[in-house]
Amino acid sequence: MGGAHRKVSKPAIIPADEAGALNQFCPDLANWPSSWRHEEADVAVGQDIVTHLKPFLLDLLRQSLTDKTRARHRDHLWMLGGEIIRRRHDDPDLTKQPVNELLLYLIEEEGGPLIWPRITESHQNSFDATCRKLYRFLQQGKTL
Repeated sequence: MGGAHRKVSKPAIIPADEAGALNQFCPDLANWPSSWRHEEADVAVGQDIVTHLKPFLLDLLRQSLTDKTRARHRDHLWMLGGEIIRRRHDDPDLTKQPVNELLLYLIEEEGGPLIWPRITESHQNSFDATCRKLYRFLQQGKTL
């Protein structure tokens, strides 16, 4: 899937109150990089992915969403991170791209990448809804 490539600035430092809310919303966030790894080098890339997803996770907390909807988006972001790591292993050219460019490459206005191993069509549609929301967030010029 080919989203538009654009330069994205460095993530901002998260204030303590937001960090606490994020930790409550996503208590296992620090473990995401290890859960995605195929090899030890993937952990550093996974940490970079998490760093780039934090502003969007915080944005989800600011929205008037149900806990169930927030949790669904959070879980889909975990899936997206795992898919980024998987694709880096399948396509050596992707290992040369920074994480922010990979995110913009894998998501687009219509949704996200097809998840492998395949998930049901309804789960893929739900995942795509999260990717569309992330895509809009990024297109509004918000910091990755």
